[in-house]
Amino acid sequence: MTVVAPRFDAVIHPPPRLQICGLLAVVDTMEFAAARDAVGVSDSVLSKHVKQLEAAGYVKVQKATIASRQRTSLALTPEGRRAFDAHVAELRRITGGG
Repeated sequence: MTVVAPRFDAVIHPPPRLQICGLLAVVDTMEFAAARDAVGVSDSVLSKHVKQLEAAGYVKVQKATIASRQRTSLALTPEGRRAFDAHVAELRRITGGG
């Protein structure tokens, strides 16, 4: 297991982005619609947060046509996974959660 240096990350910290990263941290990929439903926001709100995570290099967005429908999937990048792990470690540190 890799030791992660705690680091608060302002990009990840807003609740919807923290939720998105938390969802993606436990899967290889997740469909946009599944993430939207799990976070409980509209398509446009999720898209806004995903774009900010993507701009930071934390999330990769892939589009594919499946059964003549456009599908969008999301995945944490290796950099995103490190940033999320460090952010969670920092939250634990500052809250005394060890």
